[in-house]
Amino acid sequence: MKKRIIQALQYIFFLGLGLFLIYWKAAHLSPAQKQQLYDAFGTVNLGMLTPVIIVGFLSHWFRAMRWRLLLQPLDIHTGKLNTISAVMIGYLANLLVPRMGEVAKCTVLAKHEKVPADKMVGTIVSERIFDLVCLLIISILAFALQYNIVGNYMSQLSMQYKGNGYRWIFFVVFALLLIGFVYWLKKKKKGSKVYNLLKGVGAGIASIWRMQNRGLFLFYTLLIWGMYILMIIIGFKSMPVTASFGIFEALVVLVFGSVGMIVTQGGIGAYPVIVGQILMLYGIAEPSGLAFGWVSWMAQTGIIIIFGVLALILLPLFNKHYGKNRLD
Repeated sequence: MKKRIIQALQYIFFLGLGLFLIYWKAAHLSPAQKQQLYDAFGTVNLGMLTPVIIVGFLSHWFRAMRWRLLLQPLDIHTGKLNTISAVMIGYLANLLVPRMGEVAKCTVLAKHEKVPADKMVGTIVSERIFDLVCLLIISILAFALQYNIVGNYMSQLSMQYKGNGYRWIFFVVFALLLIGFVYWLKKKKKGSKVYNLLKGVGAGIASIWRMQNRGLFLFYTLLIWGMYILMIIIGFKSMPVTASFGIFEALVVLVFGSVGMIVTQGGIGAYPVIVGQILMLYGIAEPSGLAFGWVSWMAQTGIIIIFGVLALILLPLFNKHYGKNRLD
């Protein structure tokens, strides 16, 4: 019961924050700006949505294929359709409940593949670590290539975090306590559910070092982030006001847009507002930048909803009719 209450509060908080940002931004737009926003929506080339959907789905497909590589050293060999379906269902769950997607995709895949879910948890951690490293590299690259545009903006934001030196003390103390707890658990509670869960997490993290196809893993990682960038570039071409933008601008939008996706539930409110603010640095009027942010967010969210719902419907049917005789 307590866990459900916490999840409900998380959902209300992040969704509420997103709705507040929508209200706040709408309240600060003048009638003329609102009309410009509506006009900007009218300039969107809907024909560009098809390649956006294809590229967006490919990014999720490559992520699923990369996850399969992480599972193989654990002697977990999953079907392609089951894996991509689990990934899409996980994304769909994240739209409903914060951080529920990781649990959902492990649970779904474990159910249909008849494999232990606890070992998969560690592979999720491994994925997050690699994605964080990739985002860091892309951020450095974006700032280096577009420093004149975003350098001053980031300098202003960084001023807000000065004087927070005490948080490092907290992190060090927390890390020591965590290490002590794991050591105690290993000595005193070996065989318990918590111990088995932590053991599974550790096995998942270590799987990356035992993986035979490290090169393929890296290749899938490059494809995932490449598809993210390509989605934004295609999105630029769908609106006349951003049609001249290319990969450099896409890198910056990707970095700051990723922050927006984290801040609120599914990026609602935060993603369009942040992307709109970033595009203003390139001389785009706020209503037009906001319109692009909303179009981009709706495209990404639409992909998750469409393919996530399809996976929920078709996955049980597929496994019921094919089972071990599947073709993937």
